[in-house]
Amino acid sequence: MYKIAVLPCDGVGPEVVREGLKVLDVAARKHDVQFETIEYDIGGERYLRTGEVMPDSVFDELQQCDAIYLGAVGHDQVKPGILEHGILLRLRFGLDQWVNLRPIQLYEGVETPIKNKGPKDINFLVVRENTECLYVGAGGFAHQGTPMEVATQTMVYTRQGTERIVRWAFEAARRRAARRSDADIAAAAWGPTEQDRQAGRDWRGVLHLVDKANVLTYGHDLWTRVMAEVAPEYPEIKPDHAFVDACCMWMVKNPEWFDVIVTCNMFGDIITDLGAMIQGGMGVAASGNINPDGVSMFEPIHGSAPKHAGNNVICPIAAIAAAGMMMEHLGEQACADSIEKAIRRALASGKLGDLSTRSGVKTTEAGDLVASLI
Repeated sequence: MYKIAVLPCDGVGPEVVREGLKVLDVAARKHDVQFETIEYDIGGERYLRTGEVMPDSVFDELQQCDAIYLGAVGHDQVKPGILEHGILLRLRFGLDQWVNLRPIQLYEGVETPIKNKGPKDINFLVVRENTECLYVGAGGFAHQGTPMEVATQTMVYTRQGTERIVRWAFEAARRRAARRSDADIAAAAWGPTEQDRQAGRDWRGVLHLVDKANVLTYGHDLWTRVMAEVAPEYPEIKPDHAFVDACCMWMVKNPEWFDVIVTCNMFGDIITDLGAMIQGGMGVAASGNINPDGVSMFEPIHGSAPKHAGNNVICPIAAIAAAGMMMEHLGEQACADSIEKAIRRALASGKLGDLSTRSGVKTTEAGDLVASLI
């Protein structure tokens, strides 16, 4: 019996979480997965009522759960940063959810703004370090409020934090590689050529380190050295590199070049939003905040979209996909696969329109469709 904490939070969060749980319930019953949910009242409305963002008692209870399922954070009557720091960053840092995992997958039936690219071209993972970098909050002000004011924000990287995320990314690349056939490898844009094979370079996957080591000399030098030291342990994975600005160009021009990307917190935050756009929009983009040895949290990456709250028009596919990621993380692969297959069939059917709030498809209707296809 899995204990799942449910944090619907703000705006459209409760609506998409409801549909995710609807689909999860059907998949779980089919695959004999038992779970119970505990819903927590945290978010903007609670903060406006009580002045509390997340009581310590709630945080303590969340640590006893098997996973956290979150809707969206952000309230139009609460100053930006209060809820984000008090909920998202507190959970990510407090529960040491040091892996942010973002699948960038274009589904059949979903339009991408990238010309002449299809599902076979846009299918990679971004592994983002989730507890260091600029998000640590190291910095401050000098001479605040004067013409001489100075503000500093320091990137913080540790050897432990860098090595564990690089190693986890190599393991993710290895898992993806293990599922590929020889034909898949031969067809991949990043696959080894015959000349590579004759030279003994016959990798089955690629891990790109994305950084800015040509400018951020010290911190990203650490990333470069760690990548070089860990890579020999994974001979089937080709270590590669891209500066973050070049990565943004290639994600648009040649997304098929990527298999797995590993990067720091700040750059990961930016490129995963770009990834969401090339995979068809925020409505299909899900993420996991993972502690491999503790409590992990799964969520759609879209915001709370308060202007659409209560209108039953928001696309719930990302939230449903996040529920599938949660099942995969918990080891319930058959349940996760059934959710993924149902999402694929629903999108390929064309019955969900363009996934926008103007599609004419209600949030509840989209959830019903996916649930019916489990």
